[in-house]
Amino acid sequence: MDRRIFLGGIAAAAAPKFAVAQEVPPWPSPVIDMHFHMRQTPAANIAHQQGAGVTAANLLTRNDAAAAVGALQAQNPKMFPCWFGSTDVSKPEAEQLLTQAVKSGAKGFGELKFPVAADGPEMRRVYDLAAELNVPVLIHFQEVGQPAAPGGYNTGIKRFGRVLKAYPKTKFIGHADAFWANISADYHEQEAYPTGPIVPGGVSDKLLSDYPNLFADTSANSANNALSRDPAFTKDFLKRHQDKLHFGSDCNCEDGRGGGAGQNSPRVAARIRGKCVARETLRVLTASTTPEIFRKLTWTNAHRLMGMPA
Repeated sequence: MDRRIFLGGIAAAAAPKFAVAQEVPPWPSPVIDMHFHMRQTPAANIAHQQGAGVTAANLLTRNDAAAAVGALQAQNPKMFPCWFGSTDVSKPEAEQLLTQAVKSGAKGFGELKFPVAADGPEMRRVYDLAAELNVPVLIHFQEVGQPAAPGGYNTGIKRFGRVLKAYPKTKFIGHADAFWANISADYHEQEAYPTGPIVPGGVSDKLLSDYPNLFADTSANSANNALSRDPAFTKDFLKRHQDKLHFGSDCNCEDGRGGGAGQNSPRVAARIRGKCVARETLRVLTASTTPEIFRKLTWTNAHRLMGMPA
């Protein structure tokens, strides 16, 4: 997906109003997608939500996106109530840009996906800033290179307990393949998306249990794969962490139904290619939880984390 923000030509006063989806969502409660990368046009942003039956979305942006976000929110404030800001954490101006994003209305930092160590100096200064500004940090943990994302990003999740202990006032959101593969105790970075039964006692599972400042989003093929591997484990996992998890899609499809070149590319994992990640994961959550827990995962938890009324 091209995740650059199209900043030109989006003016709230001149742009047409877009209607909220007319289709009644098939899910047990309202849904906020906490991992939705902002698209290039208002229509493209809205089409995915309507097709997937998603009520609202948290926009993930890069650099100076406040104007584009504001224009989109002016057109459809209920569908796009909040956003996160991101920038290259290795640059000297990173703290200034992230601070400005929050001053402009961002509710968090993310997605932070850069080739640095999760416990390195670049990320540590972000953790300090997040605590100071009281906003969460969404982190892409990746150890194994993939066609769509070669190399590693925020490496060292098996050491991340030290970070969580060192920054108790910072709220962290775990995401991506290294985070989700590590819910199984037998994972040793042998592949990005392991299959088969999950062995209890995985690193991510333990971190969620041991540290109140760690949360996670259920986005992308990584979470969908993990939650689809072992239905019995998934039901228990979601129940145990029902106050620590929230829904996200990180979907490339254009229509909320799996359409478009981005979601049908060979760069997309075969198991999820041609499918809407949002729909597929919401189906897993619906089948694996009670309506009460589903509402926490898809609505209440995210609002509480960002300090917004649900």
